[in-house]
Amino acid sequence: MTNQYADCIEACEDCGAECERCATACLQETDVKMMADCIRLDRDCADICRLAAALMSRDSRFAGEICELCARICDACGNECARHQAEHCRRCAEACRKCSEACRSMSAGNGRAGVAHAQHA
Repeated sequence: MTNQYADCIEACEDCGAECERCATACLQETDVKMMADCIRLDRDCADICRLAAALMSRDSRFAGEICELCARICDACGNECARHQAEHCRRCAEACRKCSEACRSMSAGNGRAGVAHAQHA
């Protein structure tokens, strides 16, 4: 893992884990149907966060592009979670916000350099 990605990888890993916890907790809510969009987005977000962390860990030339998508999915998941009062949703929304910011920062800077370098190799 390169140091340039360390903060973003950590944010992705934290967010992925928080999304998994949120989805599991949502399934225990009284009105699970009301939580359906939250659960779906939690699962999508957890998956893309794990993928983004993996690609950054191996310094993939696609890390920047995946992080752009990760930021968009984190925004959607965080916005959905913020609609709910449950503490697990609030924690998830905060993790999504942090991950989105980290991914945008990474893809705007170091991630692009990796893509450009790989294209010339």
